[in-house]
Amino acid sequence: MGGILYDCLYHAVPILLCVLGGIFAYKANVLNIALEGMMLAGAFVSVLVSFQTGSIVLGYLSAILVCMVIGLIFAFFGVTCKGNVIVIGLAINMSITAIAGFVLQLMNSANIKLDFANAADFKIDLPVIKNIPFLGEVLSGHTVITYISFLAIIVIWFLMYRTKFGVYVRVVGENEDSAKSLGLNTNKYRYLAILLGAFFCSLAGVNLALERMTIFTNNMTAGRGFIAVAAIYCGRGDPLSCSIYAVVFGLARALSVNLSLYAGAAAAVFDVIPYVVMSVVLTVVSMVKYRNRKVRGI
Repeated sequence: MGGILYDCLYHAVPILLCVLGGIFAYKANVLNIALEGMMLAGAFVSVLVSFQTGSIVLGYLSAILVCMVIGLIFAFFGVTCKGNVIVIGLAINMSITAIAGFVLQLMNSANIKLDFANAADFKIDLPVIKNIPFLGEVLSGHTVITYISFLAIIVIWFLMYRTKFGVYVRVVGENEDSAKSLGLNTNKYRYLAILLGAFFCSLAGVNLALERMTIFTNNMTAGRGFIAVAAIYCGRGDPLSCSIYAVVFGLARALSVNLSLYAGAAAAVFDVIPYVVMSVVLTVVSMVKYRNRKVRGI
């Protein structure tokens, strides 16, 4: 049981980070489906730069920088140019996949593997907690970004509900005309919301590729960005609610991995569990929302 809960946290982190970043764009009334591409870019750049330079720190920094640039591109076309954010997001997702595939082809390799580092180097044993039965098995031995991601839930909640920035972002999303009448630069807050999402997506990519496996393979995000969008929708942009959905999807992934160990030749069947859970959760949440609107006569 402890191993499954450990894996739950392990698999939930990339989704959780994308959720925490994406909720501000959601609250600013911008559907950022480029979360998938931004996370893949963070994973790709962090491993590629670390591989080329031999510096893990440069891998972290370059991933953040590249994702912020992608966030600016998305914001420019989606906010400034008033483009269709769904088309722009899909274009970014496909472009990152194509660029990563092209670089891998130039390197004549199916993946990028760091020879000077391994996943165990990134794990941290919590001094006191690691000696506590069961609790130590679940909470100790994760990476630094894992611990940051769960602490960030509180920070993001405070930022959204207890700061002017959070209030202004919500006003911009709920009623743009009212925001303009208050003298708010609506484009500025949408830009900031998107860039915050890009920053967290870069951490998600670093965690997924560099910290967890020290290896990059194309399309390794495997739809986690879209699952994050589903979690944001289900939680209506509330940091706590959305985080719970992210952990639920992480648990589904943990169960699929652990069950596949005992499935033999049928192991691949269990890979669909997270996507089935996502579909079921989205369906149930949509039905509940529809029924609530019907009751209220909306």
